[in-house]
Amino acid sequence: ALAANIRVPMWPVPITLQTFAVLTIGAAYGLRLGLITLLGYVALGAAGVAVFAGDSAGLAYMAGPTGGYLVGFAAAAALMGALARRGLDRTMLGMAGMMLAGTATIYLFGLTWMSWLFAADKGMAWVLQYGMVNFLVGDALKLVLAALVVPGVWRLVRR
Repeated sequence: ALAANIRVPMWPVPITLQTFAVLTIGAAYGLRLGLITLLGYVALGAAGVAVFAGDSAGLAYMAGPTGGYLVGFAAAAALMGALARRGLDRTMLGMAGMMLAGTATIYLFGLTWMSWLFAADKGMAWVLQYGMVNFLVGDALKLVLAALVVPGVWRLVRR
């Protein structure tokens, strides 16, 4: 929830640190605990607890432009956990690949939902611009940060 409130307000989807938090939680907690954690987060928000970006919550919020991304968080955390189980998070290249796969999973859910909401009126180019392209630089920075930090953390933990 803290990562949701570190944000740059944009419409229809704000820039936040949520994806970084979601993906690193999945890598650190593993498939089951990562999935349960993110399903719990989404369930809290759906139930009205203000855990989403801008202290937002509720099913009405989830039915808006960010809904697909929120559902994608759980799938991405599960994927990250499954890939971490294979040891991919132990190297910079492996972690970068994991972050890329996790981010792509979030986009798959988010863009699918946004296209359902907006493509008929605004077109698919608009959906891609406002649902993905605007976030690519930030996503690349998060990928590099995780690739540099997470393998080092694992080396410290092993000591």
